[in-house]
Amino acid sequence: MEIQLTAKQLKITPALREYVQQKMGKTQKYFDHIVWGQAFLFVEKRSHKAEMIVHAPGQTFRALATAADLYSAIDLASDKIDAQLKKHKEKVKSRHKPKASDTMADAVPAPQTSFTVVRQTVEPTTPEQAARSFDAGDRKFMVYLDKDTDQIHVLFRREDESLGIIHPLRKTKR
Repeated sequence: MEIQLTAKQLKITPALREYVQQKMGKTQKYFDHIVWGQAFLFVEKRSHKAEMIVHAPGQTFRALATAADLYSAIDLASDKIDAQLKKHKEKVKSRHKPKASDTMADAVPAPQTSFTVVRQTVEPTTPEQAARSFDAGDRKFMVYLDKDTDQIHVLFRREDESLGIIHPLRKTKR
């Protein structure tokens, strides 16, 4: 990465140039395709300022920092640039990830519904006889064959503790 270093009202020493190049070189760990960087160092009254600009394809990052000495200002500006690059990289990564709801649907299979099949002999009886035998047992429902209609009926207990009977009807074809 090419780095341009510009200073205003101060002299650039080789140590300062190397320090800026080292700090701006850290940006390469986030993106390999960073084109070039600029660093502006200047003094205003008693404060030292460092402005860093990093140019990447389609994106420019800028950070300005003020501190009591020049090296601290460079450190602060470098940290700000690093934070911006890290945030941008995370944003780019999250765009390419599949949604969590999609991966969860693939990872956790839908619960299978299981049935228990109970075979029961059905004897012809009246609704009154079925109710007496139902009260004697500890069941939630009872299937019986109605003696009068010769059809299967279901006897069940309602929430108010009364008994109900289901008379199944066949759906007529159209």
